[in-house]
Amino acid sequence: MMERLLILEDGSVYRGTAFGSDNFQIGELVFNTSMTGYQEILTDNSYCGQIVMMTYPLIGNYGINRDDNESMVPCVFGFVIKDYCEFPSNFRSQETLDDFLKRENIPGIYDIDTREITMKIRNVGTMKAVMADVDANVDAVVAGLKAADFLHDQVARVSTNKVFPIPNRGKKVVLMDFGAKLGIVRELSKRGCDLVIVPYDTPASTILSYRPDGVMLSNGPGDPTDVKVAIETIKELIPQTVVFGICLGHQLISLACGAKTYKLKFGHRGANHPVVNLSTGKVEITSQNHGFAVDIDSLKDTRLEMTHQALNDKSCEGVRHKDYPCFAVQYHPEASAGPEDSRYLFDQFIELMEENKNA
Repeated sequence: MMERLLILEDGSVYRGTAFGSDNFQIGELVFNTSMTGYQEILTDNSYCGQIVMMTYPLIGNYGINRDDNESMVPCVFGFVIKDYCEFPSNFRSQETLDDFLKRENIPGIYDIDTREITMKIRNVGTMKAVMADVDANVDAVVAGLKAADFLHDQVARVSTNKVFPIPNRGKKVVLMDFGAKLGIVRELSKRGCDLVIVPYDTPASTILSYRPDGVMLSNGPGDPTDVKVAIETIKELIPQTVVFGICLGHQLISLACGAKTYKLKFGHRGANHPVVNLSTGKVEITSQNHGFAVDIDSLKDTRLEMTHQALNDKSCEGVRHKDYPCFAVQYHPEASAGPEDSRYLFDQFIELMEENKNA
């Protein structure tokens, strides 16, 4: 067992045990409160540029399998856990978490006090961090952390670079890929949607040339204000077709309509976040992964209205356009992993496309 360090930009140093690769990269240290779903979390492109720490202590106990990935090329910068299970026990397991991290060149560290680090992040907010060998010059590493900037090109890193179809016989849907989870593709395909996946910077004219019944704006990493080209595209799309946004897609729709976004202190990342549907009064337990949110006060000067609200911190969790068939949610209705309370939103998308076609 080799020792490894986790070093935070505030100078904190945590000594633990190494696993995974030794591809050390500076990233934003964030925590996820999910009890299961570590494979889906590791392969969620929304974590590009981040080091993910799990608050649930035992990780790796059901291994890794071929079916639960949310992307084909994981882009998380590191994985931090309390207890690592070397010998998984599950009939679907095909390799260990350690083998997976080594193969995907992701560094990991375990046997450190994740509760202490989580409380620190909750108190002071997310911060930059990096893993290092035990003989690293800590002062030099901390100086490098303080001098480093957060990434601003994550969407360009994770989006597809070419158009490709996933054929079917139902509604024609163009999926703008900002780092789309495969769960979104699965849910749309399950409903018969004839998909065309396009890069994040595809012009509105190209998207509309496919004559879509609707456009899906996917989840993705980073600050939504960094994706200016997509905001302009969405401004053109909203009056001309049905639009449904998830996570980053929700933020981009809000920005395109004149609202503002802000960075949360430590974000929402987990599979048990309660959200109230303001039109029905029902509470949905949701899966979430985002570090930015839409400013509720800024919605007043737009044609958007809030449809969903977080019960934990009262932040905006959904919007709907007052004039056009356009809606969005901040959480993940496809879950993967997580509860299925919100999958009805995909059915609403289908219904809205049907209504718009007959209008």
